Amino acid sequence: MRRFLTFPTLIRVLAVWTGLSSTFLLLIAIFFMGPNSRAVIFMATGLTLIWIALGGGLMWRMRDRARAFVRRIPLPWALKFILFCTLLALTEEAVTVSMTNLAPVFGVPQGAAYITASANYLDVVTLHSVVVFVPMFIAWAWMLRRWGFSPRAVFLLFGLTGFLAEAQFAGSLNLLQAPFWIFVYGLMVWLPAYSLEARDGIKTAKWGQAAVAVFLPFVFAIPVVLLVGLLHPVSIHFPPIPPNS
Repeated sequence: MRRFLTFPTLIRVLAVWTGLSSTFLLLIAIFFMGPNSRAVIFMATGLTLIWIALGGGLMWRMRDRARAFVRRIPLPWALKFILFCTLLALTEEAVTVSMTNLAPVFGVPQGAAYITASANYLDVVTLHSVVVFVPMFIAWAWMLRRWGFSPRAVFLLFGLTGFLAEAQFAGSLNLLQAPFWIFVYGLMVWLPAYSLEARDGIKTAKWGQAAVAVFLPFVFAIPVVLLVGLLHPVSIHFPPIPPNS
């Protein structure tokens, strides 16, 4: 497993696919889509450029400085991991909510096109997204205490978790979008995993544990999802976007 999941070619392939597919969709949106659908693609392109390209590039460039800083913080490593992941998730959602609020800039009224459940940042992170991500990060802290996943493995496996979560939300499994979602979610956990202190007695994870790692975060998130559903049953605060609108 180590040999496969840490092999950098896989991530390069995913990065190239994300870039090419995003460019292709952008061209299709410009020339063939209606204004609302086109605005959604513009928003997704903004997320790709700001969070994946710019944010991911900065994380890679600053990875050693970030690791040195995180390791100096006098907190248990698991707590630092969870807090760091949460901070990055909050940052990613700041980008997505900003894209939703830029709907008028993309040529449509606010609410006619969107990539978040609401235009209100606090509503999104506390009642829709990050509140559910936190127990997933706790699940990963629990796993990293027991199993030796490399940072690239954490990136890929949580990226797959995110892809499955988005597929469930959308009601369809679009494998062509998998690399995009792997980067969106994987970047929430890669640098925190890279910044972990060395842990003695941790054995390299096996394939069965990798499969568990994809689905266990959902188990941890279920109580929070149920509670949020009871307290805030509105899944999206906007009307549906008609196809080709």
